[in-house]
Amino acid sequence: MNLSEIALTKETLSSFNEALTKEWLATNGLGGYASSTVLGINTRKYHGLLVAALHPPGDRTVCLSKLDEDILVGGDTYRFGANEFADAIYPQGHTLLNSFSVSPFPTWTYRAGSIELTKTVFLPRLKNAASAIYTVSNSGDSEATLRVYPMLTCRHFHTTINRKETPLQFTQKSSSLTSETTFQQPHVTVMCRATDGVFHEQINWVDNLFYRVEAARGESSSDDCLQPGYFEFTLPPNQEKKLAINTAAGPDGEVTGQILDLIGNTIDEVGTSFSRELAAQASMLDDFYRLHPNVSRADWLSWVLYAADSLMVQDAAGKKAVVAGYPWFEPWGRDSFVSLPGLLLVRGKFREARDILQSFNRLCREGIIPNYVADRTGEAAYNTVDGTLWYINAVHKYLRYAGDVATVRAELWRSMQVMVDAYRKGTSFGIRLDSDSLLTHGARLTWMDAEVNGEAVTSRAGKAVEIQALWYNALRSMQSMAVIFSDFDTAAKYGEIADKARTSFNQKFWNPSSGCLFDVLEPRGVDASVRPNQLFAISLDYPILYGDKWQRVVDMVNRELVTPYGLRTLSPSDPKFIGKCSGDRASRDRAYHNGTVWPWLLGSFVTAYLKAEGHEQLAREHVLQTLMEPFFSGWLKQAGLGTIGEICDADSPHLPRGCISQAWSVAEPLRAYVEDVLMIKPSAKL
Repeated sequence: MNLSEIALTKETLSSFNEALTKEWLATNGLGGYASSTVLGINTRKYHGLLVAALHPPGDRTVCLSKLDEDILVGGDTYRFGANEFADAIYPQGHTLLNSFSVSPFPTWTYRAGSIELTKTVFLPRLKNAASAIYTVSNSGDSEATLRVYPMLTCRHFHTTINRKETPLQFTQKSSSLTSETTFQQPHVTVMCRATDGVFHEQINWVDNLFYRVEAARGESSSDDCLQPGYFEFTLPPNQEKKLAINTAAGPDGEVTGQILDLIGNTIDEVGTSFSRELAAQASMLDDFYRLHPNVSRADWLSWVLYAADSLMVQDAAGKKAVVAGYPWFEPWGRDSFVSLPGLLLVRGKFREARDILQSFNRLCREGIIPNYVADRTGEAAYNTVDGTLWYINAVHKYLRYAGDVATVRAELWRSMQVMVDAYRKGTSFGIRLDSDSLLTHGARLTWMDAEVNGEAVTSRAGKAVEIQALWYNALRSMQSMAVIFSDFDTAAKYGEIADKARTSFNQKFWNPSSGCLFDVLEPRGVDASVRPNQLFAISLDYPILYGDKWQRVVDMVNRELVTPYGLRTLSPSDPKFIGKCSGDRASRDRAYHNGTVWPWLLGSFVTAYLKAEGHEQLAREHVLQTLMEPFFSGWLKQAGLGTIGEICDADSPHLPRGCISQAWSVAEPLRAYVEDVLMIKPSAKL
């Protein structure tokens, strides 16, 4: 079963500003990707047809920015490419665009005169390569010529090139079918090869490309690209021609040539590679539906499953990881373990889950799982209080799903005991157990960690509500695992702390004036902001909040925070509320957790809502029809087509912002759909 097509009408494509907000994404399983807008105009410095992960899954480097096409027929030249400059769009090939679709790879169809040109871009899995397949129909009586111009660069994807200030040093060599450009810093060869035709070397620079999204974000937005020449193909009259241009990037030409050989040197071989990618995608979907034979095949569900798979990557040794978001996030600890149940466990991907748990276990320091691992340096940052607690939750979930007692006991159990003991006794960042058995911690350690000019936007120092929920859940999870391992004394110890923590929490966190939970118990008072963090006191496997108060919390969150695209991070009635997450970095960071909608929170809301309703069938049907299906359908057709983005504005119309594909945005709603709407729970017998 292949994915259904997500197609845009000519009317949508003709609405220039609207079309430029719609983007597509294809990933290669190494951390590399291809992405742009549906019009083929790059609006971000992160856009490109080949953004290679030179040291998987990191060191993402823009190598092939785009391919632009000209058709010469008679005395006419039709230009299908389109680029934005500060004061112009040139050429304006988007005006010749007749249709665009993804299924799952992007396909453009252009029409001009007697010519119809279709281009499909795909990324071969686990290769730093991209392939563009062309089908060109010349229905006229005159011979036509197709020219395809690669636009190359070699820069880390957070940067842009100004060649007057920092020259893009390279050497160039070519043959009849191949262009090979070797850049010096970094030392990377980018090789383009056509299945036929001829390459004409003709060095040209396209300077001052303008990236409108980066300009609006206050980021570097001007870029220079190299055109090493062009590929030329003859199009006989009244005939159709198929061809392909394949691009690979690597440390030398020999490596890139080998990659291109694997994709194929003829159009038939490239077609076989393309069919292989489609078959792998269909197999992935079939695996899920075989695992859950009673689940109805829905187009939106298949797209969500594909999006989940696209966020999984591996390093050079084959070890798995989760990219927190495309295009710019690295593997993050917190995001990985929030996402692991939805991305992997509900899909039966237990080996991949084990890889990730083992990898982060080795990175633990002073009882803390790292917040993230930096893309360029590989250094781990440990500024998180909840990463460790989400890790313990993920291990417990893995044990319940996979039944892998041996791995958890032999490789993870002792480390988790060290984590809990470190939190009890005190560790970095002021993380320690207070006399009431609740966790206290410093500022900017929760997921609401934005700062402006070195100052926390939402400090949340003290005792944040979801940290207590996660702490209690971790204690009960440890207690459960200790029983499985027949370590009853340890189980009793964790149970005793958990009992006291739950009593303290319910005494101290209930806000009777608003009928919900305080967000933070601060050293000198309380923060009564109405935020979604309180949902975790219900939604986790071991809820810390007493059941008689669940419905009131759910009602408050539903009334104040729920939108069609996820949950607001702050009630609109709060004076700190900001309705739009736009502008420069400081403006965005102020809004980031003060109203901005986060899709990932829908998972915890659905779980909490259905727990409060006792998972009654009518309630589950209501959630699916009125909340989840509209949510998925809405996100899959905006921003990153076929996936779910990071955030959107708190105010209607909830314009998408941030990353176009976010791991936990995909994972948590998918987990809640499987576990709570479909009631498919872990089946391992322990």
